[in-house]
Amino acid sequence: LEEAAFQLQQIFRIDISIALNILGIESMRAGHCRAAFTCFKLAADRGYSKAQFNVGLCYEHGRGTEKDLEKAGFYYCQAASSRHPMAQYRYARYLLQHGPGSRWDRQHKAVALLEQAAGAGITEAQAYLGVFYMRGLQPQEERGLKYLLQAANSGDAQSRYHVGLCYEQGLGVQRNLAEALRHYRQSAGAGNRQARERLRA
Repeated sequence: LEEAAFQLQQIFRIDISIALNILGIESMRAGHCRAAFTCFKLAADRGYSKAQFNVGLCYEHGRGTEKDLEKAGFYYCQAASSRHPMAQYRYARYLLQHGPGSRWDRQHKAVALLEQAAGAGITEAQAYLGVFYMRGLQPQEERGLKYLLQAANSGDAQSRYHVGLCYEQGLGVQRNLAEALRHYRQSAGAGNRQARERLRA
């Protein structure tokens, strides 16, 4: 009986959090940022990862509350620890740019989070890792190309442009100008200015 009561409490707590988060999203869409933040915060403080992510966004962009990157990082961290993929990406970016601790520790933790987010299909994480592995202190070009291709195949025109560069310059793959042109054309067709300029060159 105690176990059943506990389960009911958990279901009720989760349902309330979901409702508050939805109310927050609707309030944000209606332009009521302060009310939206209040709803997100109530749900976040109940441990709901989607609301924690939304609170992080509010703090990062100053929507409905004062802009505070440290608090944004805190809520992204909470959501990331519940395996929220976009929070993993955002918290990784926070760690790389503003996080505490040594640069090596922050980078190591951030890359692990980016890998998880990329594996969950977050295009931004795939694109970020692609460039990171291409341009790092110890470049891993094949690994970088793998992530750039994932992001490009998800529709990211900038990553498609970078894939073209890889084929043109032989980075992580055998040099192939025809393949480079194909990727540049796809990227340019999706509106990428750099790809258009590369095609003209």
